[in-house]
Parts: sequence; C-alpha cells; structure tokens
Amino acid sequence: MEVLPLVSLVAVSAAVAGAARRTPVPAPLLLVAVGLVAAYVPGVPSYALDPHIVLPLLLPPLLHTAAVDSSYLDLRANIRPIALLSVGYVLFATLAVGWVTYLVVPGVALPVALVLGAVVAPPDAVAATAIARRLGLPSRVTTILQGESLVNDATAITAYKVALAAAVGASAGWAGGVTEFLLASVGGVGVGLLLMVPIHQLRKRLREPLLQNTLSLLIPFVAYAAAERVHASGVLAVVVVALYLGHRNWQVDFATRLQEEAVWKVVAFVLESVAFALIGLQLPVVLKGLSEYEGLAAAWYAVAVFLAVVVARFMWVFPATFVPRWVSERIRAREPDTDWKSPVIVGWAGMRGVVSLAIAFSVPMSVPHRNLILFLTFTTVIGTLVVQGLTLPPLIRALRLPPRDARAETLAEAQAQSEASRAAEERLAELLEDPANSTLPPPLADRLRTVMERRRNAVWERLGEVNPVTGESADDIYRRLAGEMIEAEREVFVSLRDRRRIDDEMLRVLLRRLDLEEAAAYREEAP
Repeated sequence: MEVLPLVSLVAVSAAVAGAARRTPVPAPLLLVAVGLVAAYVPGVPSYALDPHIVLPLLLPPLLHTAAVDSSYLDLRANIRPIALLSVGYVLFATLAVGWVTYLVVPGVALPVALVLGAVVAPPDAVAATAIARRLGLPSRVTTILQGESLVNDATAITAYKVALAAAVGASAGWAGGVTEFLLASVGGVGVGLLLMVPIHQLRKRLREPLLQNTLSLLIPFVAYAAAERVHASGVLAVVVVALYLGHRNWQVDFATRLQEEAVWKVVAFVLESVAFALIGLQLPVVLKGLSEYEGLAAAWYAVAVFLAVVVARFMWVFPATFVPRWVSERIRAREPDTDWKSPVIVGWAGMRGVVSLAIAFSVPMSVPHRNLILFLTFTTVIGTLVVQGLTLPPLIRALRLPPRDARAETLAEAQAQSEASRAAEERLAELLEDPANSTLPPPLADRLRTVMERRRNAVWERLGEVNPVTGESADDIYRRLAGEMIEAEREVFVSLRDRRRIDDEMLRVLLRRLDLEEAAAYREEAP
C-alpha cells in the first residue's frame, strides 16, 4: 500500500473517532458507518484486509494496552465467569453456529461450517466496554467483559486452525484437535511466563525513559512472535506478559510511566479507530466474490447466522451464570450474588469486530465456499455492531442496574491517601533527624509537609460541598486557579524569549517545569 492512502486512513479514522466523542453514537459504530459509505466514494482506494498484517501488527498492541490497564486481582477474582466465556462460550458458539450453517446452507460440509463458526465466535469487547464505562456499569460486569476480550481471540484462532485442518482434510481427528488446542493454550501461557520476569527486570534497570518506551512498544510484538514461532498462542503470551507488567508497573521509574501512558493512549486510539474503519471498507471486497449467492438466499443465510450468534450467546451465558452457583456452595460463598439483569447485559454485549474479519480473510482459497464465509462473517460483524451496539445503551438504562457508587469509591480513595500520607509524614520525620539532611532549611521542610497535606486533603475535598455559584468543589477551584497562575508564568517566559532575554533552550526547560506542575495539579497533587 502506498504511503498517502495509509496516512489518509489513519487521519480520517482518528478524525471520525474524535468527532464521535461529541455525539451519542459510540465511536466504533460511527467508524464502521463512515467506512461503509467511503467504500463507494469515487477516488477512495481499496483497503483489503490482509490477515498477515492485521493479526500480528494490530492485535498484539491492542491486547497489550487492554491487559496492562486491566486489574490482575479483579480478573483473578472473576476467573470462573471469564474462563466460561472466553473458552467455553467460544467453543460452544463455534459448534452452534457451525451446526446452524450446516443445516441452513445447502452443500456446505460440516467442517467448513465449523470454520465459519470459529471465525465469528469471539466477541470484540472494545465497543462494549467503552459503552459500559460511559454508562457506569457495575465494575464486575465491566471486568468480566474485559477479561473475556483478552482471551477469547486465542480460543477462536486455535479452534479455527483445528476446523480448517478438518475442512482441507489435514486433520488428525478430534483427539488431535484437542491436543493441538491444549498445546497452543499451554504453550502460549508458558511463553508468557518465561518472558514476563526478564522483561520486567530489564524495564526496571533501564533509566532512560525513551529507551523504556521503545522497549514498551516492542514487548507485545516480541511476545506474540515468540509464541507463534513455537506454534503456541501469541495472544495468550501477550496477555500474560501485559498483565504481569501492569500489575508491577509501580516499580518502574515515574517519568517512564508518565510517557508510557501517553504513548499507549495514542497507539490504542489510532489502532482501534483504523480497525473499525477497515471493517466498513471491506464491503466491496466481500461482495465482489459473492456472485453465486446473490439475492434472497444470501440474505436468509446472513440472518440465520446472525440469529445463531445472538441466541447461542444467551444459551450459554444464563446457564454459565446460574448453574455453577446452584451446584456449588463454595461458588455461592466466594462470588457476589447476581440477578438476571447482569447476564442480559453480558449476553447482549457480544459484538464482533475486526479480528473475526481478519481470520475470515486468512481462509485459504482452496477451502470450499470461502466467499460465503467472508460474506457471512462481514454481515455478522456489521449486524452485531449496529443492532447490539445501538441498543446496548438504552438496554442498560432500561434495566437500571445499580451504578458504581462514586461517593464510596472517593471515600475509599481518601482513606487510602490518608494512610499513605501518614506513612510519608513519619518517613519525613525520620529523614530530617538524619544529620545528612539536617541542613535542609525549615521553609523547604515546611513545603514538603504542605505538599503532603495537600495530597491528603485533595480527595476529602471532593466529598465536601460545592461552590453554589460555579458548582466547583474546593479542589476544582484549586486546580483552576493553579492553571491560571501557571498560564500567567508561561506568558511571561514566552515574552522574555521573544525579547531575547532568554533563549529557546531555556524556554523549553522552563515550560517543561510548568507543564509538570500543571499536570500534578490536575492529578490532584500540589505542585
């Protein structure tokens, strides 16, 4: 692909995703819609999905940033529902959708139908979790959806390889398929376990933030490639490494964490935007090879597969939610109680995405009915994104699930900060008793105490009353005034540079110092 079309794709996708933030329409849906329209605009180049690019280049960084931002402890606490969805449901959906396809579409052999089932089995929870966060779903539901999205791609890709081998006559039977599945899963986890500690130790020893961030960008690709090299699951290797690094991210230098957070936010934003735009842009490519299935027959097949995907998820989610609780007293004691509303949300949040399309495009030309597999995958992805994506927000509002308790979370944050400030206060007293630190002027020691006290009070102030005129809390007013003061300083520095009283190098040093202080103020820390 030439450079200009690629740059245009990134730029337009980012612009559409940015515009979506000002509308009630979720960004993934708007990106897909724009892609569908743009696919038939004269002059827009063809953007055919290349699975050799999408899977190894888009999937690892997206999985990495999602896993790093996830809570290892929360995922571990919900390992049972996550495993039932990311492994059990994907295999069930593969069989259910494959069986329906085999019954509905004449002439399609069962192994080929199972290939389609594996392709459309994994939900893409990026859009679902984005909506969940925006609407304030209970944290456990969000955690389960996030955990499912981290692992289900690995299950689907492995199931796809087993079904594909059966479809082309290269299968060693069901026993061989199960063996391959276990080897890929165990191997992927094993590669991740082997890599995570050495990579973390290397990150701790690097003191240059630029080198640290370069390493951070390479980590998901290294883990994915290493696992795929030994025919293991690259997806699981990436997830295992990222979860470990995210859990121990506090041990890395603070400057690295600040830069890394900004870098990965940009990477995730661009890749997610491009991925959903590419879905819509595939329409001409998909329709081009569908000549033998045109008309009402193709539409009926698409509706049947879409309904099979939706129904199969509910058929799995409700029993997987309640049956283990009915048969196991240990599960009832360990996990919080739930009603029927949460399974409804989890069941309806089964939107498919670019991974399904990328797997579909990787189906070899020699596989019978390949064009039909592409078409049915495309219609399923579009159908779930449009139907479920548009109706999920009103469904969540209609069910009136208990929202996150913002006050309780703020109270917990304030209590944690209070304990940490107490420890910092004791440590400061110890350090000031040391003769090596006794020469610190009292005003500077008082400034350290003021900074500590400000951090302690900042969270508590959010629980207090707001300004009746502006609607701001005391902490909000503090941040606003701090920003105004810093802006006044910034204008003076620029003026001094323009009058040649300081040079540009000194200006950059002074502005960086102000930027860090302003960032500290907005992170509820005193500069």
